[in-house]
Amino acid sequence: MKKNDRMEAWLGAWDTDPLSPLPAEYRAFFACFNKGQYYEAHDVLEHLWLQCHDSNRSFYQGLIQFAGAFVHLQKHSLFPGHPTHSRRLAPAQRLFALAAARLSAYPERHLALDLACVLAIGTHWSGLAAGVASPLAVHPAPLLTLVSDGASLLAES
Repeated sequence: MKKNDRMEAWLGAWDTDPLSPLPAEYRAFFACFNKGQYYEAHDVLEHLWLQCHDSNRSFYQGLIQFAGAFVHLQKHSLFPGHPTHSRRLAPAQRLFALAAARLSAYPERHLALDLACVLAIGTHWSGLAAGVASPLAVHPAPLLTLVSDGASLLAES
């Protein structure tokens, strides 16, 4: 079974709100991210990004990079003595910067996400990666929440 077919099957089984105006992959991104499944969050949104040909393409790519930065932080936290994983903090910082460059091109609120908060979290975690040996081992991971009522969309747990 090809990756696209596996992803479609997974999304079909996962999607509990087919009437939502937001794409299933987009919503799944946040569900995975909040479970600490950063690679899966990256992967599911990449599925949408590859099919996207509108103005949201770069937005999705920025969120993929944001999740990718957390993949690096997570690998570093899980395998701090590994020859490759022990050097993942600088790549995480680069991905946070790339994500910020893409996401800052969008309005402060886009697709039910408060981008000012996302950018602030990226800046915060990039700073942690510069100064803390293993940020995810010492600091609670951020949680991302989509809401449609205008309430805060990103909360640090």
